[in-house]
Amino acid sequence: MTETRTPGFCALCKSRCGAILVTRDGRLVGQEPNPAHPTGKALCVKGKAAPEIVYSPERQLYPLRRTRPKGDPDPGWQRISWDEALDETAAALARIREAHGPEAVVFGLTTPSGTPIADDLRWIERFINAFGSPNTAYGTEICNWHKDHAHAFTFGRGIASPDFEKTDCVVLWGHNPSAAWLDHATAVSAARARGARLVVVDPRRAGFAARADEWLRVRPGADGMLALAIAGEMIANGRYDADFMRDWSNGPLLVRADTNQLLRAGDLAVPPPGAGWGDLVAIGAADGAAIGYAPARGTYAGGAVPLLDAAATLMGTDGAPLACRSAFALYRDLCADYPPERVEREAWVPAEQVRRTARLIFEARPVSYYAWSGLGQHTNATQTDRALALLMALTGSFDAPGGNVEFTRAKGADVSGAAFMSEAQRGKCIELARSPLGPGRNGWVGSDALYDAIIDGRPYPIRAMVGFGRNFIVTHADGARGAKALAGLDFHVQTDVVMSPTATFADIFLPVNTPWEREGLRVGFEGSQRAENLIQLRPAVIDSRGEARSDGRIVFDLAQRLGLGDRFWNGDMDAGLAAVLEPSGVSLETLRSRPEGVSFDGAPRYFRYRDEGFRTPTGRIEVFSSALRDIGQDPLPRFVEPALSPASPLASAFPLVLTSAKVVHYCHGQYRHIPSLRRRMPDPEVSLNPDTAAARGIGAGDWVEIRTANGRVRMRARLDAGLDPRVVSAQYGWWQGSAELGLPAYDPLAEGGANYNSLISDRAADPVSGSTGLRSSLCEIVAVAARPRGEGGQDWGP
Repeated sequence: MTETRTPGFCALCKSRCGAILVTRDGRLVGQEPNPAHPTGKALCVKGKAAPEIVYSPERQLYPLRRTRPKGDPDPGWQRISWDEALDETAAALARIREAHGPEAVVFGLTTPSGTPIADDLRWIERFINAFGSPNTAYGTEICNWHKDHAHAFTFGRGIASPDFEKTDCVVLWGHNPSAAWLDHATAVSAARARGARLVVVDPRRAGFAARADEWLRVRPGADGMLALAIAGEMIANGRYDADFMRDWSNGPLLVRADTNQLLRAGDLAVPPPGAGWGDLVAIGAADGAAIGYAPARGTYAGGAVPLLDAAATLMGTDGAPLACRSAFALYRDLCADYPPERVEREAWVPAEQVRRTARLIFEARPVSYYAWSGLGQHTNATQTDRALALLMALTGSFDAPGGNVEFTRAKGADVSGAAFMSEAQRGKCIELARSPLGPGRNGWVGSDALYDAIIDGRPYPIRAMVGFGRNFIVTHADGARGAKALAGLDFHVQTDVVMSPTATFADIFLPVNTPWEREGLRVGFEGSQRAENLIQLRPAVIDSRGEARSDGRIVFDLAQRLGLGDRFWNGDMDAGLAAVLEPSGVSLETLRSRPEGVSFDGAPRYFRYRDEGFRTPTGRIEVFSSALRDIGQDPLPRFVEPALSPASPLASAFPLVLTSAKVVHYCHGQYRHIPSLRRRMPDPEVSLNPDTAAARGIGAGDWVEIRTANGRVRMRARLDAGLDPRVVSAQYGWWQGSAELGLPAYDPLAEGGANYNSLISDRAADPVSGSTGLRSSLCEIVAVAARPRGEGGQDWGP
């Protein structure tokens, strides 16, 4: 027996944990942590289950064609060859492109943060751009959009990386790295061990909440209010970096009271000395006179120093007085609207804890922080992200050692092919009807907008889908509407490892291999400078089972058939990888001979903004966002209640706030068929406070029904004294069964199943991002005597 131990990395989620891939006689037998790798200090239970994932009997290993109508519960799958599958797919896509334009084809792309699709993401994006579709249903609106893109409304960049190694305070807000990003968890533990303070904001006492200096048990969806309150306490008590906010934010710039717009020099009868017509205006600290600010240069006229907190009445061009206040003064007053006592009543965080946290965050600087879907899956998520960003700006830790920084990444070429698609074609994205500043700018569409286009033809009909692993039925709100939309497509091809509920609606199914059966190139890993320095080509350590192929290979083969081969190196994937590596100077051959990867000597470049400014309209941190104001949104991060909250009329019928969170044993809607994982979490669970349960006659382990205005599901009750009695937290992603353990599947479209997302309507969404209220809704819970539907062993698949 020959054992081989090969350096690689786990591709199952965003953590990309460095690993040793263990094979014996051509069979994968294990995956172990690799401490020599910058992300390899630990490996989660999912990563350790790699052999079970590879050899699961639930895997689909051959291309399939539907032979029965989509309304039939049995698709009548027929095995076909790869040539048949790809030829039929290419012919259908070409036919629809010719008749209705490439925009009539949507691409459903699963998350690279929670699936292995990151291995081939660059090729899929290139294919989408080459094909010419401005519509990709990426799921970004309920995943990364707020931290990576809404953050730019404030900072001109995304949230970047916490500098865990140098920070003195870590804030985890709606982010539980123990379940979602293991390398983050090990870094937080290391920071804590050397004395860094820790603040956790989470409705649940999960992960690091039990070890935090302050755990703030916020009401789900009230995070924006809490952020404003903490900021208000910091400002009121002088516990903020006033010099940083004065020098590097647009807080000193004056806002007209009559139009709620930034004041321009051209609005004044007598413009400030040296100011151009379009320059902005502040009040000088030296003499209280108006001074000009030139956004293009990022400077105040004559090098004047502005007042941060100012009010003035100046003479307009028509001779009428213009009442103005600085952006920071408006922000200060907004924060003051949320004193700690109000937050205690409405956001359910004790007033004294708000005060303590405000003091801790300032005194324990520098502060690093991270927020993710716990903050993003609400109908008020964009402004909540703004509120958090400005709170963190007050610490003066931006881009500083120990703050959040953009580490220098190893060089690689962008081969996504953005130049292939014209701006006119991009302008056809169906998501742009919601917001010109939202995900539609990148060609990303929310599931609600997609369903509208398929079902109602708004703003025009979507007729076909190329699905790369996205399981809409289980991972997006309102699965029933999703099923109706999927059934209405003229053509649907789906790639996946298993037959998901979404895949059962496809006309053609294409089997994808697992990460251990293909190569995967990473140019830089996230989380630290050492990680970003690494370029690694993970080798295929075993042959693909059956006829499964990588998404990348599928893309290259489809491109050939659609006349796009010249944009895909005429089918040569090695040539494509070489193009990615060209800027680095590292050859493909070198990486194949060195599976541990090649590291560079990149170093953090702190305080970049001192040389480059901020990539925002004013060249400063945006306290006041004119971009948001120009599309009818509030330029300040004003709190708005979620679409469904205790303030809603529905609260009388549904008195409990319903939220959800990632289950550490699974990746979203995956792997419940894997025995070692299912044993740890055999049944779908909803957690509730013991007092809440007792008032409803519910005991630990009882089956209960969760009822909302949108549907009903059944789960087992789990009692959690750490939850507020007014809050319940249910698991999402349940549909698979485990035949080996005799544990059931759950019909995700049946009322009384276990599909959490069927409880949530997609009719209300964040007006900028399109995020739905997956983590802030309303429900009632009742005890049930019957076993939940689906326990008879029902499963999905051919």
